[in-house]
Amino acid sequence: MENTSVLISGASIGGPALAYWLTRYGFDVTIVEISDGPRPGGQAIDVRGPALEVAERMGVLDDIRAARVRMRGMSMVDAEGNELFRSEERTITGGDLDSPDVEILRDDLSRILAEAAGDRVEYLYGDSIAGLEQDADRVRVYFASGLQRDFDLVVGADGLHSNTRRLAFGPEDAFITHLGTYLGVWTAPNFLGLDEWQVFHQVPGSSWGGGAMSVRDNREVRVYLGFEAPEPLDYDYRDTSEQQRLLAERLAGGGWELPRLLETMKDAPDFHFDAMAQVHMDSWSSGRVVLLGDAGYCGSPLSGQGTSMAMVGAYVLAGELKEADGNHRKAFDAYERELRDYVSANQELALTNKARVEAQQAAAMTSETDADADAAGHPDQAAVGHPDEVIDFQDFGEIVNSLTLKAY
Repeated sequence: MENTSVLISGASIGGPALAYWLTRYGFDVTIVEISDGPRPGGQAIDVRGPALEVAERMGVLDDIRAARVRMRGMSMVDAEGNELFRSEERTITGGDLDSPDVEILRDDLSRILAEAAGDRVEYLYGDSIAGLEQDADRVRVYFASGLQRDFDLVVGADGLHSNTRRLAFGPEDAFITHLGTYLGVWTAPNFLGLDEWQVFHQVPGSSWGGGAMSVRDNREVRVYLGFEAPEPLDYDYRDTSEQQRLLAERLAGGGWELPRLLETMKDAPDFHFDAMAQVHMDSWSSGRVVLLGDAGYCGSPLSGQGTSMAMVGAYVLAGELKEADGNHRKAFDAYERELRDYVSANQELALTNKARVEAQQAAAMTSETDADADAAGHPDQAAVGHPDEVIDFQDFGEIVNSLTLKAY
């Protein structure tokens, strides 16, 4: 087999999952990660559809289920904290509670995947790729630490702002599509006293706001606060203080517990803030460099499928390299052919989900308008029908389960 030395940039989800499969197929794997160690925090994420089958084939599905986030339901509240709606059947973050999907904290899933990959994987923590030089036989990698090493293949699994993509394909502006929203996520003490429950508040006149969900046996909450921004904001995505200032300014004066939640971000050990955005590329590979997960085909948190696409992508990429005996040209082409339609459909889910939220907001505003119009004796101003009746929303389950995994 050729091309057996592989460098993976990124140690979150796709990187460790890919390392698991590659080492079992006889490849030598190194993972470089800019954080000083396993990165804490992150959203509650979902393992769905074929990603569940990938986890089962890895032998980690039981571990993932054991570490799942346990929720009894959710509430929506107004600015004074009055409950407007509650459900014990579904949640905002995880969907239907009786589905086979698994909702799990990002750092828990990352740990499980890394443990499964085992000690054959070399980790370079606190470092990153500073430069790439390719020729017919190898990729010379220049690290930020000053280290230089040669690898047969390089995989960028380093997220929305992929450094690997920038070096091998060009500036991110050419590939990122902004979806009009920014989201901050972090861990805080459970001062709300939530018991396997989540509570969210929607800022009046907006489709966003925020909330919290209890985790870690109700000792903590994961906080989600977001705001709308039609155009991309100019900020340093590695400057936490600037990101916190932006979030505080945009949600200043918000109701419910938003001010107290904003206070907790100052002491959060795992604050994360970024745009809701997608990555669209004509090709996921360039020579001996290939992209995986968000780096190549981010669907955004609005799709609910980023984790599953990364795990499935890792399985397929490794499997195609095995099938091609390490021939990267054949493997990368086959990887893209196998996943392109699945990825496109899942990226479209984000737009569908965004449209659904906007339709629900419009319906709520229409209801208020109708009530005002009726009260004023102007029934002609009332809207006809409900937005769901005129928007052909995709079937979420159909898209999620649309890929049948090959056996490699």
